[in-house]
Amino acid sequence: MKTYLRILSYAKGLGWYIPQYTFAVIMYSVFSVFNIALMMPMFRVLFNQTDAASAPTSIPDFSLNITYFSEVFDFYFYQIMEANGKMGVLMFVGATLVVAAFLSNIFRYITLVLLAIIRTRVIELLRIDVFDKVISQDTGFFTTARKGDIMSRITNDVQQIEHTITDSLKVILSEPVQLIAFFVALFVISPTLTLFTLILIPLSGGLIASLAKRLKKSASLSQGSLGSISSHVEEAIGGIRLIKAFTAKKYITKKFNEEASNYKRLNISMAKKFDLASPMSEFIGILVVAGLLLLGGSMVLREEPTLDASAFMTFILLFARVLQPAKVISSSLTSIQRGIASADRIFAITDNVPLIKEKENAVTLGEFKKGIEFVNVSFKYENELVLKNISFNLQKGKTIALVGMSGGGKSTIADLVPRFYDPSSGKVTIDGVDLKDCTLDSLRKYMGIVTQESILFNDTILSNIAFGMENPSEEKVIRAAKIANAHDFIMETPKGYQTVIGEDGAKLSGGQRQRLSIARAVMKNPDILILDEATSALDSHSERLVQEAITNLMSNRTSLVIAHRLSTIQHADEILVIEKGEIVERGNHNELMQKGGRYKSLQDMQNIK
Repeated sequence: MKTYLRILSYAKGLGWYIPQYTFAVIMYSVFSVFNIALMMPMFRVLFNQTDAASAPTSIPDFSLNITYFSEVFDFYFYQIMEANGKMGVLMFVGATLVVAAFLSNIFRYITLVLLAIIRTRVIELLRIDVFDKVISQDTGFFTTARKGDIMSRITNDVQQIEHTITDSLKVILSEPVQLIAFFVALFVISPTLTLFTLILIPLSGGLIASLAKRLKKSASLSQGSLGSISSHVEEAIGGIRLIKAFTAKKYITKKFNEEASNYKRLNISMAKKFDLASPMSEFIGILVVAGLLLLGGSMVLREEPTLDASAFMTFILLFARVLQPAKVISSSLTSIQRGIASADRIFAITDNVPLIKEKENAVTLGEFKKGIEFVNVSFKYENELVLKNISFNLQKGKTIALVGMSGGGKSTIADLVPRFYDPSSGKVTIDGVDLKDCTLDSLRKYMGIVTQESILFNDTILSNIAFGMENPSEEKVIRAAKIANAHDFIMETPKGYQTVIGEDGAKLSGGQRQRLSIARAVMKNPDILILDEATSALDSHSERLVQEAITNLMSNRTSLVIAHRLSTIQHADEILVIEKGEIVERGNHNELMQKGGRYKSLQDMQNIK
């Protein structure tokens, strides 16, 4: 119930639609009952059960009850029969039936439109909230979460909740109102038969509720399996070159087939429970109808009937309509359980509290003046210690380079500067202020980051360079592209700066993608530049162009550079050699070469003189 109420909490601001929906449902139910109730006078005419002597001689005084409307109808009914005969009264009943059916369906249409407005609005708010919570998570969240599973929760699980909203409004408002209207009419016709049905119908409801409860676990497992399938697809598409290069089609297909088979098995199990609800409720309904035929038939066929045939036939028609909302409620209850299982998966994300968050009274940083300092910083992923007592001072306008073998902790140091992670101990400061005391926006506005893997979007070149900016100046974009040595190749593309580059910039070469990343950093005009092996994956020609662009970008900026090719950082103000999370050497290029230590060994390994 708690999960369901959380879903409904997204309907805030839609309260005005609920009274409208309820009114439309009531009117639809009233006219639906009236449609069938009109059968009784028609049956009386056909069975010669009309009695003009009992007809009302005048319209009764107004009273808001069923008897008043019944007597008004009878007055006009017998007036028309007296004036036009039985065919005339049949035409009157038929015309009234058409009008009632028209009004009933008008109100039914209104309920469907209002339901669509409520449903789509709630889903819009839920999907926006889920997406906002996902992108608000810290980077550590995405090292363990599977992208495909996250995508499945935002799409498939939210879609399942859409059906839950529809079904729940039916269970809460629409179908109960119809049931009440029909049972009131049934009770007016025959209290005895109505009480008989009220004894048996709760039995059906209890069985369906028990079935729905068992369905929730199966639904949760099924949605989880669907998330795994999405992850497999996402990984396979992203690694298609690797799959083909290593002839791993059979291997990757086998993994996918196993998950697809698991999803099939879970869905069959769920279908057995879900699809049992409707046949079960229908069978119980038939049992009740059979009992009604026996009981009602005996009441009609007695020597002194307690129920006339026309009333009994009308009762059966009304009860047949009762079965429909009862079946809808039973199937909706099972569907709601599936939606609640999906909601639990979604709320598992939205309830996850990011480890990186601002303090209540965080400081908004002003102009960058002094520099960045690491003070005895240690960091660990879970229980693995990655950095051990790192201390250094990157002064404004200076460049510090981090070098060393892969896995030493260089990228982790760089990730601490924009506060993608927080130190496990020690602190990182900017202009003397602990990063934990700063607002994230004011801190990251200083930062320009260029990584080894260019992160580009399936958008135009201009939008990628001006990423995150509203109404960017095309002149500034072109100037940034020229600084990044990207303007010439951009102009060679089919639409220049309006060329769409494909997912992850798939239509561009590695060097071109990297130069766009640099142009994006230039466009931001950051005070602090973080370069994470920005040239390591490029060929010599592309490396030269990119290195020129980086040199232009680094001019008069504070830079933290992670270097794989040591030739690119020989002019750094200070070089830190990082191994196993510790600074094992530090100094400028000449000092470290004279020491003949670890840095020189790395130089020799790359055959750099």
